[in-house]
Amino acid sequence: MKTIRELAEDIVAREGGFVDDPDDPGGATNHGVTIHTMRRLGLDLTRDGKVDAGDVRALTRVQAVDIFVERYFIRPGLGGLPELLQPSVFDMQVNAGANAITILQKLLTRMGFPCKADGALGPETLAAAKAAAEAAPNHLADAYGIARRNFYYALGDARPASRKFARRRDGGKGGWITRAEAFIAPRFHLTDTQHRERVRSWA
Repeated sequence: MKTIRELAEDIVAREGGFVDDPDDPGGATNHGVTIHTMRRLGLDLTRDGKVDAGDVRALTRVQAVDIFVERYFIRPGLGGLPELLQPSVFDMQVNAGANAITILQKLLTRMGFPCKADGALGPETLAAAKAAAEAAPNHLADAYGIARRNFYYALGDARPASRKFARRRDGGKGGWITRAEAFIAPRFHLTDTQHRERVRSWA
């Protein structure tokens, strides 16, 4: 398995550079770090007394990796999860915050390892994840990736402004879906036809 820092560097590469999309609830973002996160951390990189889009632009890749490792892996306790889950849950934690854990908790409960879906990695969730990994070591990571994919599609169902992140303009798979499938074995990827059928009801 890659080191945590290597995983974080991969996330930064997937996230890309500076964007400020009005349809993205995260607001101005650079290397995957949102302006909201930078404000919480007080990262006034331009030293002008406020944290704004200029500070987001000034964020370096190294600083983003540091933030991800400390704030999105170490602090939430992802190191307590089975190794097979860590890459995908870490990636989702960066992309969707505590939803990453809630998705896992709901999946574990459906698999017969119940735990409260509270978005926090406590002893109950960690024990359930360990038991699920022992019971289905060849399937748990794929199951989590599929649950992520379903989460993204559900966001598109509920919020039309988010659909462009799950579906390209030409109707193909958007960034959210390809991101989830990067952690799913190819045999479980949706075909282009299956994807288009899934989003057919979207305007």
